[in-house]
Amino acid sequence: MRERERIGLRGGLTWIIITLVLVAAAAHSFALLLPGAAASEETSHRSADRAAPGSSGNDGYRLPDQTLVDIIDASRTPWGSIGPRREWAVFRHRPGYPSIEELAERELRLAGMRFKPDQNARSRTWYGNGLTLLRVSDAETFPVTGLPDGPRIENATWSPDGSMVAFTNTTPAGVELWVVDVGEAAARRLTGPFVSMTANVPPRWLYGSDALVCCMVPSERGPEPARPAAPTGPVVQETTGEAAPARTYQDLLRDSYDEGLFEYYMTSQLSVVSLDGTVTPLREPSLIWDVDPSPDGSLLLVSRLHRPFSYLVTSPRFPTLVEVWDLHGNVVHEVADLPLRENIPITRGSVAEGPRSIVWRADAPSTLCWVEALDGGDAGADADVRDQVYLLESPFDGDPVRWFTTELRFYEIRWAHDGLALSYEWWWPTRTNRCWKVAPGEPERTPALLIDHVWEDRYSDPGEPATAWNGYGRRVLQTADDAHTIFMIGDGASPQGNRPFLDAFDTHHGQTHRLFRSEAPHYETPVALLNKEARHVITRRESVTDVPDFFVRDLSDGSTRRLTSFPHPTPQLLGFQKELIRYKRADGIDLTGTLYLPPGYTPDDGPLPMVMWAYPRSFKRADAAGQIDDSPYRFDWIGWWSPLLWLTQGYSVLDGPTMPIIGEGDEEPNDTYIEQLVLSAEAAVDEVVRRGVADRDRIAIGGHSYGAFMTANLLAHSDLFAAGLARTGAYNRTLTPFGFQSEERTLWDAPDVYFAMSPFMHADKISEPLLMVHGDADSNAGTFPMQSERLYSAIKGLGGTARLVMLPHESHSYRARESLLHLLWETGQWLDRYVKNREVDAEAP
Repeated sequence: MRERERIGLRGGLTWIIITLVLVAAAAHSFALLLPGAAASEETSHRSADRAAPGSSGNDGYRLPDQTLVDIIDASRTPWGSIGPRREWAVFRHRPGYPSIEELAERELRLAGMRFKPDQNARSRTWYGNGLTLLRVSDAETFPVTGLPDGPRIENATWSPDGSMVAFTNTTPAGVELWVVDVGEAAARRLTGPFVSMTANVPPRWLYGSDALVCCMVPSERGPEPARPAAPTGPVVQETTGEAAPARTYQDLLRDSYDEGLFEYYMTSQLSVVSLDGTVTPLREPSLIWDVDPSPDGSLLLVSRLHRPFSYLVTSPRFPTLVEVWDLHGNVVHEVADLPLRENIPITRGSVAEGPRSIVWRADAPSTLCWVEALDGGDAGADADVRDQVYLLESPFDGDPVRWFTTELRFYEIRWAHDGLALSYEWWWPTRTNRCWKVAPGEPERTPALLIDHVWEDRYSDPGEPATAWNGYGRRVLQTADDAHTIFMIGDGASPQGNRPFLDAFDTHHGQTHRLFRSEAPHYETPVALLNKEARHVITRRESVTDVPDFFVRDLSDGSTRRLTSFPHPTPQLLGFQKELIRYKRADGIDLTGTLYLPPGYTPDDGPLPMVMWAYPRSFKRADAAGQIDDSPYRFDWIGWWSPLLWLTQGYSVLDGPTMPIIGEGDEEPNDTYIEQLVLSAEAAVDEVVRRGVADRDRIAIGGHSYGAFMTANLLAHSDLFAAGLARTGAYNRTLTPFGFQSEERTLWDAPDVYFAMSPFMHADKISEPLLMVHGDADSNAGTFPMQSERLYSAIKGLGGTARLVMLPHESHSYRARESLLHLLWETGQWLDRYVKNREVDAEAP
C-alpha cells in the first residue's frame, strides 16, 4: 500500500488518465472486431470531395489548383557528391514523386524495418533515374551512358581511388550491382538482381578499388514461410520485476510467424564481388546486420543478429554478434556477443552495457576502436566518468589498450593521424558538447579540451571539422601546418541571421583564424576544400532568387568560378517578398519568423488571410531561445510540405514563427508548455496584424508532427486562429507514457503535465475547425494513426468541427503524387472555407 501511495494517485488524476487510455484502446479494439464498423470507419477516412462538416465521402483522389499541381510536378534539383581526389563530382538525377500504385506494392513491416519482399529491398527510399559526371577543373559535364532503362539508382559510392562509382539498381525482380567507369562515363552491370538490401547494408568498396563486399540473396533460399491457417498457441510475454521501460515503437514483431518471416528475409550471403562480376561467397548465410572492410582491405568487421528476438524493441536492439573476418570468411576475432537490449534506461543519454560504437580507425590499416559504459549505461546515475574508450590492433592477440575515459557520454571520434583525433562527448541535462584532442598513436597522452559548447547557444557554435579522403579511401580530418591545423565549417548563426563560415583552427594553441564568411545578398556554404591549405574551396551559393549552385572560390582574391547552373524549380513563385521579422513575447523573450507576401503585393492591398506554420522547441536557457537560426538570403525549396504554396492562392505566410518552451534551472520546459505556447502565438499574431499584412480574424495555424500537436493545443487553449491544419500528430500523451519529444519524465512521474499537454483531454475546448491528415501507415514512434482517429472522434462526439483525412499507405512523411495533390486539395478547401471566406461577426470583439 505504501508503494501505491508513494506513486501517488495525485487526487485521482493518474487513475483518470489510465482509465481514458484503456477506454480509448478498448473502443479502438472493439471497432476492429466489428467488420461493419471497421469498414465504415475506413471509408470515412478515405480522401473525399468537399463535404459538410461531420459527413464523409469517398470520391477518390482530387486535384488542387493547377498552379499547385505544376509545383508538385516540377523537376527536382539533382543530388551531388564530390569524389575522393576532388577532380570529379557525380550528380544523381531525381524523378517526380512515385505513384500510389508503387506505394501500394507489397511491403513487410517487421522489427521496426520496412522492406519490399519481392525485391529484397528497403521500401520508401528515394532513388535516382540518371547520372551525370562533372569535371571540376573546367565544369564540363558528361552524362553517364550504358544505364538500364528506367533505372532506380541508389547507394552511389566512390571507389577509394576515385576511378569508379558503384551503385545499386532496383528492378521488379530484385536489386542489381552496377559500376561507372569515371574516365569513360560509362556504366555496366556486375551482378543480376540478387543483391539483398533488406537490412540496408550497402555495397562497400575494398581497398584497391578492384572489388566490393555486399550482401546477396542466398542462392538456395526456399519459399517464404507460410502463415499457419490457425495459431499454434497464445503469444506470451512475462516480466519478472526488472524495470524495462521502452518508447512507443511501431512495426514490432508480434508472434512466432513474424519471427520466422524476419529471419527469412534478413538472412543474406556476405560475398565479395570483383569488377569482372565474379561473386565469391564468404561463410554460410546469416542475419548480416552490418559489414565494414578494414581500411587496408584485409579484414571485415561483421555484425550479425541472432535469436532471441523481441516483441518490445526494434531490430537494432536484438542480440548481435560482432566479429572480424578475413576475406575467406574465417573468423579471426570475436569482438562481442551483445545480448538482447530491452532494459536500456529511458533517461536521455543512456546506452547499453558492453562494447558499442565499434569501428575501424580510419587512419590505420586495421585497428579497432570501441567504447564501453562505466556508469552501467544509465545517464540518470551519478558518475564521475561515463565511458571508457579502447583500441585493439590486429592481429588482436593482446589485451585492448585503455585509451581514455569521458566525463560525459561519448559520441564519436574523428580521425586524422597518430598524433591527432577529435573525441566528442555530450550531456543532455546541460545541453553540452565537448571536443577533446587525443592521440591514437600515443594513447598515454592526456586528452586536451578544445571545445566546450552549449549547443543551444547557436551564436557561439564553432562548426564542424572539414574532412578529406585519405589513401585508404576513408574520410579523415583535413589538416595543414604540420598536420595540427584543422578547418571548421559552420552555419555562422548571428543576430543578423546565419552567415556560413570557414575557419582555420590551430589545435596546438587553440587559436582560430577566419578564412571566409558568407556576405549578403548571398548565402554561401563551404562544401569541400580543394587543397591542403584551403586556398580553393568548393562552395554552394544561393540567394532568395538564385537556386543553390556549386562554385569554386579562390580565398586569396575572392574570385569565383561557376560549376553548375540548375534551373529554378518553381518559377511560379518568382517575385514573392521575404523578410526575417523580429518581435517580442509578452514576457520579454525575443522571437523571430520569416514573413512572405505574394508577388506584386503592396500595402494598398491591405491585410490578407494568412497561413502560420510552426514547430515548438524546448530550451533550458532563455537567452538561447531568442537567438536567430535562419537567414533572409536563403533560397526556399517549395514542395508539398511548404506553407509557401499558399502564396499562389492569395495568402500571406509566416513560416517558422519561433515557439520556444523554456525551463531554466530546476524547472522543466513542459511545466508551463501551454502558457508559453499561447504567449508565443499571441505575439506572432499581434506582429503580423500590426504590420498590416494579416487579418486578425483570418489566420490559420498549422504544423507537422509535433507541430500538429502544437496546432491542436493552440485551438484548445486560445481563440487566436480561425482554423487549424494538423498533419500526422500525436494528441494524447498518455499513449506515449515513457516520454516524448524532449520530455524525459514518465506519465507516472508527471501525470499533471501529460494531462495538461494533451489536446485530446481538452477536445471540448477545440471550437475552431481542425483539418487533420495522417498517413495510415505512419511508422514514427508515438504518432500512431489512432492518435488522429481518436481526436477526430472526440471532437465529433462533442459537437466540434473537424475533418480527418487518412492517406492510404503513407507514413510519417508523404510520398505518392496522388496523396500529395489530394493533401493540397483538402488544405485549399479548408483554408478557403474557414479562413479566406470566413464570415466574421462585425460586432464581435
